[in-house]
Amino acid sequence: MTTLPLRILTTPEAEALIARLKQRHGPLMFHQSGGCCDGSAPMCFLRGEFKVGAQDVLLGAVACDVQVWIGAAQFEYWRHTQVTIDVVPGRGAGMSLESPEGVRFIVRSRIFTDAEADELEVAEEPPRGG
Repeated sequence: MTTLPLRILTTPEAEALIARLKQRHGPLMFHQSGGCCDGSAPMCFLRGEFKVGAQDVLLGAVACDVQVWIGAAQFEYWRHTQVTIDVVPGRGAGMSLESPEGVRFIVRSRIFTDAEADELEVAEEPPRGG
């Protein structure tokens, strides 16, 4: 049985911030819209606060149970990349839960290797919302 390459990861710094936010707020989720400005950053919400639609794709989960969703159009651009959620100093979007912390989530990415891309190509498509 082959384990597929993960589409979503976190850095240790992001993992620590997610743990603090979970402790303070409860269950969380991320959404990456791919829009301009703050839409290009992963947004952290209370689970269920952002309504996931049929055009959203589930990249996977981080920090044990925090689902990470991405808009379908953005997924098409990023389907060949592994996305990593990181955290850097500075203020991000006012709607994202980390905003008052003086830091913001960002994404970093790398292109899947040819072998990883081949594995993902024959696998089932990621689940969609709705």
